[in-house]
Amino acid sequence: MAGVPKPLSDEEIEARLAELPDWTRAGDEIVRTVAIRYHAGVAMIMHIADRERRIGHHADIDLRIDHLRIAVTTHDAGHKLTVADFDLAARIDAIAAAHLSTPVE
Repeated sequence: MAGVPKPLSDEEIEARLAELPDWTRAGDEIVRTVAIRYHAGVAMIMHIADRERRIGHHADIDLRIDHLRIAVTTHDAGHKLTVADFDLAARIDAIAAAHLSTPVE
């Protein structure tokens, strides 16, 4: 067993957030809101969910009619931020870029 992931310090969190300009810190989560139409948001969620399943780390996702809110924290670390959260956020950014570059009908 790999053990419980190590929470990051505030300084480490700020340094990693600087590399992810679309994300902000909200307590012990990092969050991103994506302006996207509902059905395109559903497709994006499916893509994110597939990637999450593969890496074994999951975000909390809230879909609304015109946007998607994504929140990431490490539940196994007592809902604290870890390296895994920033790795997932970067993967979500790549997925978002692919979905947002596709014209929405």
